[in-house]
Amino acid sequence: MTTALPLFPLNSVLFPGLVLPLNIFEPRYRALMRDLLALPEDAPRRFGVVAIRDGREVAPAATGMPDSAPPQGTDPTAGFGPDPIKSFYTVGCIADASTIRERVAGLGAADEADAPEETAPGTDPRTSTTGYEVLATGTTRFRLLSVDTSGPYLTGEIEELPEEEGDEAGALASGVLRAFRAYQKRLASARERTLAAGQEQDLPDDPSVVSYLVAAATVLDTPAKQRLLQAPDTATRLADELKLLRRETAVIGKLPSLPAADLTRNPTSQN
Repeated sequence: MTTALPLFPLNSVLFPGLVLPLNIFEPRYRALMRDLLALPEDAPRRFGVVAIRDGREVAPAATGMPDSAPPQGTDPTAGFGPDPIKSFYTVGCIADASTIRERVAGLGAADEADAPEETAPGTDPRTSTTGYEVLATGTTRFRLLSVDTSGPYLTGEIEELPEEEGDEAGALASGVLRAFRAYQKRLASARERTLAAGQEQDLPDDPSVVSYLVAAATVLDTPAKQRLLQAPDTATRLADELKLLRRETAVIGKLPSLPAADLTRNPTSQN
């Protein structure tokens, strides 16, 4: 069974169970957030996150373009070409927005709590925001079948992908957790920092949760993370992670130090 879902392409991979903060400012994605807010209060506010294979997360600036050119970020295909599906990885993750917070035009974040509900005379309430601050959580993987470019933002026809456990997922999860702890210690040592107290005790034991948590927390490039997302089952993903963790731990051990930047934090997407 397939369904239509708004798309939000990113230069990163979202995994089920992981939290995704977004800072929305482009008109195409502001339109998406307005439509999500218009849904009934008890309805899920879902959109599909796909990683960009070849393209730009933010629409290119219109420097040098004629005055008649549409404002930056209004073209749903901007940055992705006329056939966007060619620019995306075709396995993504559904995100459910738990919080969509509007930023009112002309007000700073500290002022918004005291902002009046009415807009100024002559102001279009549909465009009076400077953007939205969104907090979403990955829920379910999907396969992207086609992309519709006719609306204000991209919409995809998708089919949800079930999470199969595979053979010996439990044993593999135990091995991955041990390898991940060794990886964390080696990474912290290379960065001349220590792990926070209790950090090692908070890891889950459900194989699929382990597989996604480790995939998100390990320092890997987008293609490597994408391969983990689209693994056919949990056991396969865990087996791949075990190899990656052992390799990365060995590589880190041979480096004198790592940059001071926190490599394990994913920045908030600027949309």
